[in-house]
Amino acid sequence: MPTASSGFTVRETHGILLRPEKEILASSDNKAWPSVYASLQREVPFEGSFSSVPDQLIVLHLGGPIMVHRRIQKGEASRLIPPGGLFMMPGGMDFGVRTSGTLPTLHLYLRRGLIEEVAETILPGEPAHLELLPRFGDSDPLIERLMLGVRDALYDEAPSATPYVDYLGRAIAARLLRGHSSASPPDTAPTRLGRGQLNKAIEYMEAHLEQSIGLTAIAAATGLSPSHFARQFRTTMGMAPHQYLMRLRIERALCLLDETDTPVVEIAFTCGFANQEHLTRLFKRSRGVTPAAYRRARRS
Repeated sequence: MPTASSGFTVRETHGILLRPEKEILASSDNKAWPSVYASLQREVPFEGSFSSVPDQLIVLHLGGPIMVHRRIQKGEASRLIPPGGLFMMPGGMDFGVRTSGTLPTLHLYLRRGLIEEVAETILPGEPAHLELLPRFGDSDPLIERLMLGVRDALYDEAPSATPYVDYLGRAIAARLLRGHSSASPPDTAPTRLGRGQLNKAIEYMEAHLEQSIGLTAIAAATGLSPSHFARQFRTTMGMAPHQYLMRLRIERALCLLDETDTPVVEIAFTCGFANQEHLTRLFKRSRGVTPAAYRRARRS
């Protein structure tokens, strides 16, 4: 059994992506994402039968429409799936598929453990009794947007990409549970972080800004599970933990630009950015100018 630290790899998937005709454009194999596996590829027509794996599969069609035939224990069906259509296969389910066209797709796997963890946060009862439902060609604009965020993260080498994907994975799991499962969640008001827990989270982020900080580590500082923490942090602060972390990094960069002569490239690494270009892009998005232009303006 792979450990969380080893990352989720293609060897743990159904094997669709290992077929020789798949043209893989990007994947998360080398990113050590613990709970999410993603792959972007160009697919050609194929047919195959696949044994179950424990984890949830979601395929997002990024082109088309194409005709797809699906076979599961409950029966067979064919459907013309348009761009944005989803093919969802719960963990523990064998299936067969036949496609008739060429198109780009995004495959996303969510670990069962992640889904159970989120279920404990938002649903009553025992997660072990929860049944996720297969979907065939359905659309879900929220899941589509979240998956596109994961797709973009495949090309992002910044340290902040890992906690961002962790957050996206939990958001997708929550949507699956609320919209594509046998459960009916309660209508409860979200819980806020206590002042002490919030301070611990922020102190942890500030103390480790130069490192790649994961959601699990921040949550551990508060004594909460990652799912509980992410939900309560967003309710309390009005933004996701990874967004607040990026704001802290920008603020520290501002201080160093104001108060030191440290080169911008060193500031980037000191503040936890992947490189100078990453700092420049996010700094300009936040402040409207590049770090170098900001420093010149402050000293003119």
